[in-house]
Amino acid sequence: MPVATQTVLRLDRASKTYGEGESAVEAVRDVSLDLEAGKFIFLMGPSGSGKTTLLMLMGCLLRPTSGSVYVFNEEVSSLDEARLPRVRRDRIGFIFQGFNLFPALTALENVEVTLNLKGYRGGEAREEARKLLTHVGLERRMDHLPEDLSGGEKQRVAVARALAGNPSIILADEPTGMLDSRTGRLITEILRDLAHEEGRLVFMVSHDPRITALADQILQIEDGHLRD
Repeated sequence: MPVATQTVLRLDRASKTYGEGESAVEAVRDVSLDLEAGKFIFLMGPSGSGKTTLLMLMGCLLRPTSGSVYVFNEEVSSLDEARLPRVRRDRIGFIFQGFNLFPALTALENVEVTLNLKGYRGGEAREEARKLLTHVGLERRMDHLPEDLSGGEKQRVAVARALAGNPSIILADEPTGMLDSRTGRLITEILRDLAHEEGRLVFMVSHDPRITALADQILQIEDGHLRD
C-alpha cells in the first residue's frame, strides 16, 4: 500500500468523560477519524473545546471512556499499561507549546537523551542527534543551552526531539503559541514538510488563523464534537 494513502491513526466513535454523575464532563464526544500518512492536519477550536483531550487520546496518553483508538490497525485503547509505552516510543512523536527542554542540557544533549530512551546508545545516539538538529536547521546551535536559544530555536530542538526514533506520527499541541508570527510560520512550514516530504502524519492543534493555509485539512472541535 502506498505510504501516502495508508491510514496510520484511526478513532472509532471515541469519547472521553471526566468525572461521574451530575459533575461529569464529556470532553470528547463520539469522534471518528481516519488519518493518513503524508497529511498535515490542523485541529482548531475555542478553549475548553476538547482539543488537548483529543490529542491525548490519539497519543495513547489517555484511554477513551468509550469507542476505540487504532495505531497502524492495532487497537491501542484496549492495551494494558505495560504495552502502551512501546506504541508511544515506536510510533509517535510529541511537540508541546512550552518546549519542555531540560535547561541544564545543550540542544544536542536534549535530543540525545530522547534517543537514549528509544534504544540509541553512545556514539550512535550522538550522531543521530546531530543529524536531527541539522535537519531542522540548528547545525550551528546544537551546543547551546536552552537559555541561549531563541523561542524558535527551542521549538526546532523540540521538533528534532519528536523525530527521534523516526516515528510515523507527529502530534503537536500549540507548537507556535509562544512564537512570533514569522517564527511560527517557519515552524509550521517545517512540520508541513515533514508530512509531505517524509510521509509522516502531522496532526497539529492551533489557535492561529494566520497559518491555516499551510494545512491539508482543518478540523474544528466545539463542546467535544468534531466537524470538518
